[in-house]
Amino acid sequence: MKHLTITHLPLEEAVPVLGDFLQLYFVRNPGAAFSLGAEVTWIFTIALSIVAAIIVWKAFGLRSRLWAVVLGLLLGGVLGNLSDRLFREPGFPVGHVVDMISMPWMMPAIFNVADIFIVGGMISVALLVVFGLRFDGTRDRDHAAAETDAGARPLSEDRGVVEADAPAPASGVATPAADAETEGR
Repeated sequence: MKHLTITHLPLEEAVPVLGDFLQLYFVRNPGAAFSLGAEVTWIFTIALSIVAAIIVWKAFGLRSRLWAVVLGLLLGGVLGNLSDRLFREPGFPVGHVVDMISMPWMMPAIFNVADIFIVGGMISVALLVVFGLRFDGTRDRDHAAAETDAGARPLSEDRGVVEADAPAPASGVATPAADAETEGR
């Protein structure tokens, strides 16, 4: 998509696809969203490299297909923008990201497919964390139930054991009930 953008779209001219709803608008973005941080592009290159490395490292321990898909989308987006930072003008490691999608009715930002994957991936990561899905495919509630089963018997079982195993007071031994009766006399 980025190659087609560079070879076929005019630089910084709106090309309507669906009127004002969707436009193609080719820009070279030196910064992050809204061109923020254009003077420190190399920091984005380092950050994207670290994120890509962490995703690849975490992928080796995955047992959840859903996590695999989400992290795959996120990695695809990260690598798409990282490749621009590494190999596009003005040069390594400060290349400008090729952006081409504009939706002026929604926001003034111009973005690319990699950005969609990154934002969608981050929203999906947040949802997976909120719903408690772990990398191994289990849920937090499954782990809580397993810890409860391993650590303690159910309360009803404990009561039965206490009542059955408790020795009866021997005759002549003071108990709280017996003490109350003798004080009242």
